[in-house]
Amino acid sequence: MEDRPLAELFGPATRERWRRAVDAALKGGDFEKRLVSKTADGLRIEPLYEPAAPLAQPVRAPGPWRLAQRVDQPDPEKASAQALVDLEGGADALVLVHREAPAARGFGLDLSSVDGLDAALKSVMLPLIALRLDAGPAGFETASLLRQLIERRGDDPAALDLDLGLDPLGTRAATGRLEAGWEARLCETARAFAGVRGSVALADARPYHEAGASEVQELAAVLAAAIAYLRALEAGGHDLERAREQIAVLLVADADEFLTVAKFRAIRRLWARVEEACGLEPKPLRVLAETAWRMMTRRDPFVNILRTTMATASAGLGGADSVTALPYTLALGLPDAFARRVVRNSQIVLVEESNLARVSDPAAGAGGFEALTAELTEKAWAAFQEIEREGGLAASLDTGALAQRIAAVAEARARAVATRREPLTGASEFPFLAEKPVAVLAEAPQATARPDGALPSARLAEPYEALRDASDARLAETGRRPAVFLANLGPVAVHNARSTFAANAFAAGGIEAIGNDGFSETAALAEAFRASGARVACLCSSDKVYETEAAPALAALKDAGASTIYLAGKPAEAEALRQAGLHGLLFAGCDLLALLQEAADRARG
Repeated sequence: MEDRPLAELFGPATRERWRRAVDAALKGGDFEKRLVSKTADGLRIEPLYEPAAPLAQPVRAPGPWRLAQRVDQPDPEKASAQALVDLEGGADALVLVHREAPAARGFGLDLSSVDGLDAALKSVMLPLIALRLDAGPAGFETASLLRQLIERRGDDPAALDLDLGLDPLGTRAATGRLEAGWEARLCETARAFAGVRGSVALADARPYHEAGASEVQELAAVLAAAIAYLRALEAGGHDLERAREQIAVLLVADADEFLTVAKFRAIRRLWARVEEACGLEPKPLRVLAETAWRMMTRRDPFVNILRTTMATASAGLGGADSVTALPYTLALGLPDAFARRVVRNSQIVLVEESNLARVSDPAAGAGGFEALTAELTEKAWAAFQEIEREGGLAASLDTGALAQRIAAVAEARARAVATRREPLTGASEFPFLAEKPVAVLAEAPQATARPDGALPSARLAEPYEALRDASDARLAETGRRPAVFLANLGPVAVHNARSTFAANAFAAGGIEAIGNDGFSETAALAEAFRASGARVACLCSSDKVYETEAAPALAALKDAGASTIYLAGKPAEAEALRQAGLHGLLFAGCDLLALLQEAADRARG
């Protein structure tokens, strides 16, 4: 018997051999359509990458990222208790959310006095933690109150780690209003906090991400904001070397691991390019992260735990200095202690048990991550230059140029959500109509439209949630949801795949499917439909059965009183069936949102 290492018994693993094996498995299928995807910016995501020589990459300082928890409880006393529980439970940073901040989601603290701020941070020892202010249009006033609190407590400014979160341009994007004279106030605040570790200005990506921006657009917007703050500080008399240390960036982390890791790596490269252009030796940029509001769902909210954990891990692997993960019930209302503990412990597991922070740049040399990082960097730089040619971020927002570009991407993404090319687990995929309510301390108030000139803010699942809400309201009013009768043709083995698909698809719109084991006779089918009390039906079976049975079944259902009839699939005889009264087709890739809205309306009569 030959005694050789196993690896020597096989030929070299080359791309050519791999491609031949893939083509054989595809059996004539299109390689590009099956295995290559594209991002919202048109970047190709290949199925296989060669190892890459790692480029020089600015990284986070050695050690784990900071675990930051939002403090958004409106009652100062309860907020203080909440903060202490978080810190005792493993968090080492807090985000103090002002009620006027766009990210308050209808809650947040009333920080109109130093006494109120002191009460919210009662027993919190500021030198032992990192603190970020999230105050939106009240940013300068809140920073001034924090300065007074530091003086009142006698804390050494040099011992503090603060991010004041001043982002006038981000506030302009979210509210439509830009504070006059913000440049002078920014410089004044920077002088007042001289010697404090951390940052004064924050280029915040959340307004752009919530409006639907792509990764490139998000990077370009925060880079344009950061440079505007750098210019303002320099023009106000601050040394350029010190001015850059007063600026931090907050990027949004979502559940797409590859793009999130690459995005966080790209911002560091972009800022290093700015520093070099300014004649400065690059230093690590302070990069903060918050998980995406856009990806959160109100339905099946437990899936949000998976989304935020993936987003947190991706931000940490990408080099974030601090990560704020949103509690899984935030879209429903003010999170309770359990939701806060879950999101806190998820980070602790990632850092302490999974040890994801032990390697400074784990993506270095990985072909996919290196390629995406390089492409995002170049495209974002070009998009940033476009904003600069338009007169800077404020001018681009005022003319609506940036908003139009973001809206185009958001519209394309909305189409992908409507057709489930971008699936939302628990909302558009695998919905559960009988899910139980989830506890929150207070229900979220009704969202209001943002003022003219502001970028919109929306979660991807909102259209499906609106349909589910209408279904719940009908159930409460009448005792029944909108319903669809599944006209299953043939035995279970024949119709099961499409009847299951149809039941799940209709459930995404709050429409309850009335199932059965299938029918071989049209008379029995018509009688079962009458007995169901439904107004809408959906034919479900195989294409072979449709050839002979769909037309008679369609006629029988119409005679039995069906006002609207759909068919699951795309059979060859679909057009003839339409001529005979079939209303529409339900298939993978159809505009499911439009179909569900129509079906719900017709099911209600």
